[in-house]
Amino acid sequence: MNYNLVATTVFTPLEYGAIGYSEEDAEQKFGKENIKVYHSSFKPLEWNYNEEHMADSCYAKLIVNTADKDRVIGFHYCGPHAGEVT
Repeated sequence: MNYNLVATTVFTPLEYGAIGYSEEDAEQKFGKENIKVYHSSFKPLEWNYNEEHMADSCYAKLIVNTADKDRVIGFHYCGPHAGEVT
C-alpha cells in the first residue's frame, strides 16, 4: 500500500496534518533540483478574538515537483482543525 496517499492527523491541542511526501523523501525520489518548497506562517481567523492566542501562529508547508508542472507532492499543516484541512 502506498501510504503517501493517506492523510494523517495527530489530534493534539495544536493539531498536525500531513499527506504526501516529506521534504527529505521527495528530494530522494525526485531529486533536489526538481523540488520546490513553500512555507507559510499565518494566524487563523478564529484566533483573532481570543487573547490567549494573540502571539501564536500556524504553519503550512507545500512541496511541489517542478519537473511535473509544479504538481503538489506533499502538504504539511500545523494549526487548528488539521484533520479537516488535510
